[in-house]
Amino acid sequence: QVQLVESGGGLVQPGGSLRLSCVASSSISRLNAMDWYRQAPGKQRELVASITTGGSTNYADSVKGRFTISRDNAKETVYLQMNSLKPEDTAVYYCNTKSLWIGIKLYQGDYWGQGTQVTVSS
Repeated sequence: QVQLVESGGGLVQPGGSLRLSCVASSSISRLNAMDWYRQAPGKQRELVASITTGGSTNYADSVKGRFTISRDNAKETVYLQMNSLKPEDTAVYYCNTKSLWIGIKLYQGDYWGQGTQVTVSS
């Protein structure tokens, strides 16, 4: 079964930090480019950060300088380190990929995790 599983969300005060993880199920042999999205109540899902297989990164303007995306290819895991959190960062955070490898076969699609809730509040 192909799964991406996020964890690490929670309740944090403004100015605090959280580290999200996205782990690929054992059926996935290799992840390609990965994204973190978020969706706040009543708003559209938005792209927060992206990372290529080589480690090149891109960020939404709203999180530049505060969030860092990284990956551990040996563990097929992607991280989102979130610092200086603000109430407007409150959302469900999802990891996503448009392609992945199972064995020697490349699968293209739209693969999402179940999401992890991040709440920034005093």
